Amino acid sequence: MKDKIKREIVTWIIVIAVVLVLRAFFVQAYVIPTPSMEKTLLVGDALLVNRFIYGVKIPVPFSVHQIPLIPGRLPRRGEIVVFQYPFEKRDFVKRCVAIEGDTVQVINKVLYINGKKISEPYTRHADYNVYKPVNLDRKLYQRAWEQAELYDILKIHVRDNFGPVVVPDDYVFVMGDNRDNSMDSRFWGPLHKKNLKGKPLFIYFSFDLGREARSLWDIIKVWQWKSIRLMRIGRVA
Repeated sequence: MKDKIKREIVTWIIVIAVVLVLRAFFVQAYVIPTPSMEKTLLVGDALLVNRFIYGVKIPVPFSVHQIPLIPGRLPRRGEIVVFQYPFEKRDFVKRCVAIEGDTVQVINKVLYINGKKISEPYTRHADYNVYKPVNLDRKLYQRAWEQAELYDILKIHVRDNFGPVVVPDDYVFVMGDNRDNSMDSRFWGPLHKKNLKGKPLFIYFSFDLGREARSLWDIIKVWQWKSIRLMRIGRVA
């Protein structure tokens, strides 16, 4: 009897260890908390995220540095990515619209990469107002953007008319598909590759919160869910 109990305990320890390793290095569950990616991803969509694709990194304690464990690649243009927000310990999901060396510009809500207008059928513009561009020296503009100070200078005007800026080496430019309701690289600057967490694989569950999720507690209030969206389960993000 004691041997059986020991075997059960060992089995569960192994299972838990495997799950923790998978969670730490290969897959991650993530629930969309805000409407910044609508109509592609909705509040309450639960994603399974591939953490392997952009490489596995071990953070150095009490430091901003990371030790590369398994090499990965940078995101490609158009890929949806999960990342840690550079200024808070929170995970966000946006679309990578430009990579290192690309020139990014937004003219009257239209995105241009390297001078070419980009077709983006997945985007949503809910606000018909267009904030006019503000003239600023290009070098000053680039420097302020890289240092996350551009929004302090130009405020909401960066939403609809932005750039041009050049994405620095080892960085990408991310934007939400819900362009009029997304805090992204237009506002807080380029995203360093060290902040990348992974690429969504598919939606494994979806529920309608009826509102933004301001905390984990908002998500787990099952009794307040409006509905379960079965038709979204299995969709590739």
